[in-house]
Amino acid sequence: MEGVARDSLRVASEGAESAFGMHTADAGADAYDRELALSMLSKEQDGLNEIDEALERIELGTYGICEISGNKINKERLEALPFAKLTRECQEIVEQSQYRGADRSTLREMFGANEASLEVRA
Repeated sequence: MEGVARDSLRVASEGAESAFGMHTADAGADAYDRELALSMLSKEQDGLNEIDEALERIELGTYGICEISGNKINKERLEALPFAKLTRECQEIVEQSQYRGADRSTLREMFGANEASLEVRA
């Protein structure tokens, strides 16, 4: 993973010097390929971090226990997602609250509203 990241970044810096001699479409395709490779590496690193955290929970004796409710995470969930930190119910609550929060802030930003402007209107 480190080699691919290093190569992608090296090619990007070398490409910056010679991009003027390259056709725009070729430069765009190269940039897209680099971004795709780095994005995939980022996801892989996130997965490795999740696995490392699960191994640490095994060592601590907290594996299979929901970090929010303290309830046991059912066996089927752990088989499907061995690094699960939350029960399905708690995960749904977290995802719903994240979705709602992101949705509201996006709508506010779209219309140029922020917390200060909302307080002034009230």
